[in-house]
Amino acid sequence: MYGNREGGTLIWSKMIEIDFNVLTYLLTYLLTYLFTYLLTYLLTHLLTHLLAYLVAYLLTYLLTYLFTYLLTYLLTHLLTYLLTYFLTYLLTCLLTYLLTYLLTNLLTHLLTYLLTYLLTYLLTCLLTYLLAYLLAYLLTYLLTYLLAYLLIYLLIYLLTYLLTYLLTYLLTYLLTCLLTPWNRIHLEKQTGSQLVKKFPAFRGT
Repeated sequence: MYGNREGGTLIWSKMIEIDFNVLTYLLTYLLTYLFTYLLTYLLTHLLTHLLAYLVAYLLTYLLTYLFTYLLTYLLTHLLTYLLTYFLTYLLTCLLTYLLTYLLTNLLTHLLTYLLTYLLTYLLTCLLTYLLAYLLAYLLTYLLTYLLAYLLIYLLIYLLTYLLTYLLTYLLTYLLTCLLTPWNRIHLEKQTGSQLVKKFPAFRGT
């Protein structure tokens, strides 16, 4: 009985060893095969499938969803936000800044620039222009117009006035002097005395 037990234990131990060897072989073989097969198959299949599927899906999904979402979101949100922000910012900041800047800087700058530049420019330009223009114009005008006009006017006026005045005055004076008897006697006395003094030889004749 004891020998049968020992033989059974030996058989059992050998079977266990065989099972263990088979298990180790199967595990090593299966693991290596499965790992290599799975890695090669899954990597190639999954990569090709996933890349093709995911690229197509992602592209279509992203293009459709993101464009629609982004466009709608951006348009609605950004337009409302930007419009309100920009309007409030522009109206508040720009108006205040522009008003303060324009009123302070531009007024001072314009006043100083206008007062300095315009006064200097106007004075210099006006003085030089007016002096040159007035001198040239007045000299040419006075020399040409006044000389010609005055000469013509004076000659015509003086000649007509003097001739008419002298003719009328002298004729009236001479006629009055000659026609009045007292003046005639006075003239005869004067002329006679002068003739006697001047021509003494003709007195006897």
